[in-house]
Order: sequence, then structure tokens, then C-alpha cells
Amino acid sequence: MHATRPKISQTRALIRQLDESAANRIAAGEVVERPASAVKELVENAIDAGATRIRVDYAGGGKTLIRVTDDGCGMSAEDLPLAMSRHATSKIDGSDLLNIHTFGFRGEALPSLGAVGRLSISSRTESGDGAQIAVTAGRMEGVRPAGLNAGTVVELRDLFFATPARLKFMRTDRAEALAIADVLRRLAMAEPFVGFSLTDLDTGRAVLSLDSEQGELFDALEARLAQIMGREFTDNSLRLDTEREGVQLTGYAALPTYSRGSSVAQYLFVNGRPVRDKMLHGALRAAYSDVLPRDRHPAAALFLDCDPELVDVNVHPAKAEVRFRDPGIVRGLLVSGIRHALAEAGHRASGTVAAATLGAMRPEPSGPRIWQMDYASRPSFNSVQSAYAAQAPQAPTGEPPHHDADGVIEPQGFADAQTPFGAPAPYARIEPESGPTEAPLGAARAQVHENYIIAQTADGIVIVDQHAAHERLVYERLKRQIAQSGVKSQALLIPEIVPLSAADAQRLLDHAEALADLGLMIEAFGGDAVAVRETPAELGTVDARKLVLDILDELADQGDSGTLASRIDAVLSRIACHGSIRSGRQMRGEEMNALLREMEVTPLSGQCNHGRPTYVELKLSDIEKLFGRR
Repeated sequence: MHATRPKISQTRALIRQLDESAANRIAAGEVVERPASAVKELVENAIDAGATRIRVDYAGGGKTLIRVTDDGCGMSAEDLPLAMSRHATSKIDGSDLLNIHTFGFRGEALPSLGAVGRLSISSRTESGDGAQIAVTAGRMEGVRPAGLNAGTVVELRDLFFATPARLKFMRTDRAEALAIADVLRRLAMAEPFVGFSLTDLDTGRAVLSLDSEQGELFDALEARLAQIMGREFTDNSLRLDTEREGVQLTGYAALPTYSRGSSVAQYLFVNGRPVRDKMLHGALRAAYSDVLPRDRHPAAALFLDCDPELVDVNVHPAKAEVRFRDPGIVRGLLVSGIRHALAEAGHRASGTVAAATLGAMRPEPSGPRIWQMDYASRPSFNSVQSAYAAQAPQAPTGEPPHHDADGVIEPQGFADAQTPFGAPAPYARIEPESGPTEAPLGAARAQVHENYIIAQTADGIVIVDQHAAHERLVYERLKRQIAQSGVKSQALLIPEIVPLSAADAQRLLDHAEALADLGLMIEAFGGDAVAVRETPAELGTVDARKLVLDILDELADQGDSGTLASRIDAVLSRIACHGSIRSGRQMRGEEMNALLREMEVTPLSGQCNHGRPTYVELKLSDIEKLFGRR
């Protein structure tokens, strides 16, 4: 029994040429998915026209009106009808589709917008007269004069009115407005020397207002990112500027302790073009794999620049996807560039950690604020010492206080003291004043609750989680040992035979040498199968078949695999966790200071293996604010 195929006629269908209006509506389905897509295309055209100021206004979430005004080079009256024709562009001559230096080049955006909405373009060159053209549902009107300054104004009204079925797939006005704002922010990051503004005409609210930045590229980029992503991001991020085999990586990547709950703060650009590339996002995740847990995501704004012939941007009409000639070089540059920057950051941690600590410590206001005496009227050092001596607590046994050679009362130990309810007092031990307070992490002064080291710096204090800090130090030590001596492997008594398809077997064997460096020895085993003869010793007993299949999935998905390396790192992390100083251990002063000094010279020591901060630094000025002294 044969099933009927209702979508295919049983009689021979005639081949016919679609008219231009139908072709434009079909093309619009790929180029213009939603109002944000229209904004993207129009703003990119403005940037390609050399605009230094671009204004975007919208109403009804962009479904009712989108207006883009720029001060670019403009178009003449003769250019306007041609601009509304499909595949008409001033950006390429068609001889080389790989050497693309502009945002747009396909010549599809304007005719596609005119096919599904009411589009009007008013434009004027610096030395010419203004002109206007209108297109409604693909029907072009004649060119007529228009009065305006040099530049272009594009108005798109009633988007998708000619294809009402598409309107059913639009989201709420608020959701579409948020998408428009996101598109404009991404383009504004790529062009810090261009001013942008975005206005919601329904409410009259200025959603975005960015002046053009001045100065060097990195300074301009930092200022623009601070406006869009927040000053917290730029204050807690690392500057990247590295190059490999003709590919340059620049931008900013956040410290691991400044992480997010989702990937919303990840912005990637290729030759200035905002992209959403699966391989690049995977590389970014891999770069932080050693310092972030799986439920946290890094924040970054990264710019990859290379010869246009090394990347194909003509993969999709929306141009949000790209394809690199050698993706391995790009992925390796991104991973190594970020990891090198994180290693150079040493023990640095995000300033938001200290801010959160101060927020947790800040008491609720109770009554009017009482100001301390100003610095000019503070007592002398000798009088302060005398006051301290008079206020010193008595020993808990009732014994008379002990005095030192200068007559100052010495504090007594309270480690064995009892609380008023009979329970032992929390453990705390004060260290003598020794060690360099001018060192980045200061000198150890106390250990409290048998887990936290209090160190004094030149201008504040540092609170260190001794277990988390030592865990990172041991982990980095183990990784250095593995890098120097290699990953030891253990031979399987009976090799594991893994049947695969011919393509999968060849893909795996192409990476056999790299896998061997990680302790996994594989070789061809007749037909399409592979034989696993050795596995990494650090993994212990391992399901070789499942490991091979996981590696294959990652190779097919990203073209590279970090599964085996990440598993080895996970084992080293567990070893470091169990082999580090445990919470509850009492440490001597020299041990605490040795820990601080090693943290200062160890990469990534600002966070433990799970991405949590290992220390909190509080400046003296912040502490004084807590007590109303400032």
C-alpha cells in the first residue's frame, strides 16, 4: 500500500518563473526574521556608508515603525531605484566573494524590506539634492525631491503587512524591543567611534544613548564597553591582544570570580561583525573550563580579526554565522589567549567579591549618624597607647594584668575561655607582628574558626579561605608535574574494541597522536572499528567505549575535543581537594605566611578549582565607612 503524498501533484507540474515580488518575499523570510533583523540590516548599511552618528526610532516593538537616520555619504536620485533592486550593491563588484570588507554585500536587505512592508528612503549626498523613493509590498513609486541634510533616512512601516502569516510568529512588543536593543548594542561595541541612539516612540524613552568615543582603539573600546556592559565588567576584566598565524584576538575577558548565571554577557565579533558561532562559544567555554563550574558562564567581549579570505561570511543571508578556513587555529588562539591572560592575572580576584562582602557586613541604619572626630583633632600616639592600656580586658582567670617593658598591658589568651552559656569560645589565635605587610596579600595576623586567615596589608586586610587557596595551589602543582612528565597510561589486559562508522573511525584516528599525549592509545582494528589499548592512569578504571564515543561527539560538534583533558583535570582537581589543607586545621604563623607568598606567585590563585574566590580584600577606607568614620 502506497501512502498518498498530498503536497506533490500526481500530474506533471509545469516549471514557471516566479515574479520579482514573490522572489523578494521569499528572500525576506531569510533576511528579515523579525524587527531586530531589519534594524540590523539598516544600521549596517549606515555604518558602511561612513556614518558617525546613527539614530534609531521604533514604535510597536518595531512592527509599526522603524526609522534609521544617519549622516553617511548618502545616495543620489539616480541611485535610489537601483538600491531597491535585488542584488544591487555598491560594496562589491562580484569578482571576489571572499574579500569582504563591509557589513553588507548581498544587496538583498532593502528590496526584501520593501516586499513585506511600507518602505521609504530619503537621501542626499554632500553636494547633491535630496530625493525620496517609496516601495509598498514590492510596488515601487517614482523618485521625488526631498529636503534633508546630507545622509539617509530610512522608514519602514507596518512590517510584514504584506505577509500577515508572519505576524503570527512575532513576539510581544516588549520582547521585540529588547531584541532591537540587543542588536544595536552589539553593533555599537563593534564601532566605538560611531555614536548611536535608540528611542522608543511609544513612551518617548531614550533606550540607548552612546556618544562617539575618542582616543586610541583600546581606550575607546573600554569606554564603550563600560557604557554597555557596565563599569563593573571593565574593572574586573583582562585586556587581550595576541596574534597567531595571521589571526589577531583583542578585547576583554572577565575574571573567573566575575561570572554570570547564563551566557548573556558573551559578545563575539569577527572582522568587526557580530556573530553567534557555536565553535567560538565552545572555545570560550573551554578557556574557562579550569576555573569555572558548569553552572557559571564567563563574560567577554572578544574581537577576532583576520584576512577576509580566511573566513567565509557568506554562509547565511543573515550573516550571523561564519566559517573559518582553519578553525583549529582560531579556537587554539582564543583558548590559549584567554588562559594566558588569566595566568598573568595571578592571584587577582574580582572587586565585586569585596563589594559583596561589604554589603553583607554593612549594618542597618539605627538612629542618626554619629560622626567621629576629624583627623586633625585626633590624639597623639602616646595618649592612644595609654587609653588602650586603660581599656585592656582583664584575664579571664581574674589574675592581674601583665605589663611589658614599656608598661603597656599585654593581651591575654582566650583560647580556653568559656562563653556565658558554658560552651567553649570560637577558636581564634593572634599572630605576632611579622611578615611584609607591603606584600600584595600582606602578612598573616590571625586565624579564626580554624579556616580563615586574616592578613594585614599596607592599606587594608585580606581574609583567606585556607582550604580553597591551598586546593588551587596543589592543583596547579599537579598540572605542572603532568605537563613536565606527561600523562602516564595503563595498558588494558584485553584491548577494548569499539565498532564505529567509517567516518567516525577516521575522524578519531586523525586525532590519535593528540590523544596519545593524554594517555589514550588507539589504533585501527580492521574494518571500521578501533582498538583502545591504553587509558590514562589518572582516570583509574574507565569505560573506554563511552570515553571514545564522548570524544567523537565533541569532535563532530566542535572539530576538536577537550573531553579527555577535562576528565584528567577533574581527577587532578579531586586529588588537590583531598590533599590540601583541610578546614579545621590550626596553622602556625610561618605556614600561613608561606601560603600567602605562594598564592602571590601562582596563576589563578584568586579562585579555587570550583570558581569560588579564595580571598576577600577590604580596604581600610571601606572598613572605616562601615563604622561611620568617613
